[in-house]
Amino acid sequence: MSFEHFIGGRYLRAKQKQTFISLITFLSIAGVTVGVMALMVVIAVMTGFESDLKARILKGQSHLLIMRHGGPFENYQTVLDQVETVEGVEAATPFIYTQIMLRSAANVSGAVLRGIDPDSAGRVIPNLDDSAFKHLAETQENTAASSSEPEIILGKELAGSLGVTVGDPVYLISPRGMMSPIGHIPAMKRFKVSGFFESGMYEFDGSFAYIHIRDAQKILRMPGAITGLEVRVRDAYKAGKISDKIRTHLGFPYWTRDWMQMNKNLFTALKLEKTVMFVILTLIVLVAAFNIASSLIMMVMEKTRDIAILKAMGATNKSVRKIFIYKGMVIGALGTVLGVIFGSVLCTLLKHYKIVELTGDIYYFTSTLPVRLEVLDVVLIVSATLLICFLSTLYPARQAAKLNPVEAIRYG
Repeated sequence: MSFEHFIGGRYLRAKQKQTFISLITFLSIAGVTVGVMALMVVIAVMTGFESDLKARILKGQSHLLIMRHGGPFENYQTVLDQVETVEGVEAATPFIYTQIMLRSAANVSGAVLRGIDPDSAGRVIPNLDDSAFKHLAETQENTAASSSEPEIILGKELAGSLGVTVGDPVYLISPRGMMSPIGHIPAMKRFKVSGFFESGMYEFDGSFAYIHIRDAQKILRMPGAITGLEVRVRDAYKAGKISDKIRTHLGFPYWTRDWMQMNKNLFTALKLEKTVMFVILTLIVLVAAFNIASSLIMMVMEKTRDIAILKAMGATNKSVRKIFIYKGMVIGALGTVLGVIFGSVLCTLLKHYKIVELTGDIYYFTSTLPVRLEVLDVVLIVSATLLICFLSTLYPARQAAKLNPVEAIRYG
């Protein structure tokens, strides 16, 4: 052990007459511990929210869309076959997308209509792979062979606003109607509610309505045409690269858009909020760093005579600086380690036990705190904390190194 570390360790163990300095040292450690723990918990919760939101979005929508400049396109099966041969693509399905009005006996509501192919939609969008959508494919065959009503599947929140249950009729009103002697007449058709879906995303559950793609083509008067193709890839985080590859392969007039582009504003806001919270909570560590600087300054004043004797015995300014930097860094490192331990324990408790329950009508997609502690976040927190603690030791260490041993011994 070098003599700088030996003396720095001795200074950490204060004597009875240095109780006040020892108390400041303890408060410095406690401050760093609380700061690191708060940073870890808040960042873990925000990362958990972001991760949970991404998972729910990816369950309710495809990884990328393929559409055509100029609107709907026909002969889409050829394009679909080409897309499915691209490396990384898992599945593709056609869809029709438009805005409509839904009218029930109790209410009227705007909605987003999606015409889907139930046979392939479930392989692209996981939320569509349930019994209600499989039933839609079966009833389509029966409807085509008889005069029975076509069926529609509504989001749970949309069904609630319309006041309908399974089996109730709703009227679908589309602006794509027909011209008559009295002007434009909207197209209207009666559907039977066959089921509901719940994705956990209010934007989807409160506005989406699904019907079979053939029914959508009939009511929108676009036989054999679709709005576009939805594609699922094996690795969602490579959707951007695969999107570029598909766009290059198909060429103009087709264009693509991946799920990160479609939700860019949301993810940018989440990232900004996470960064701001990190900066704000780092101020707790900064306050603790002021305590470290204060305790070191008081220690320099207390140990003036000792420093003078060390310098008279041959200790260099660099060695004196090392002594006080060592003491400050030990305080910072100890507080950081305790903060990481307590923060990890608290994150584990929040993750596995319902300590904090969220109001369902505000936090629609979750009722408990989603916690996700990532190694990179912990490394960033530890690095920032140790850097702040190191900077707080520089001024006291510099002042100690500047002491004149002759003056200090004479007046110490």
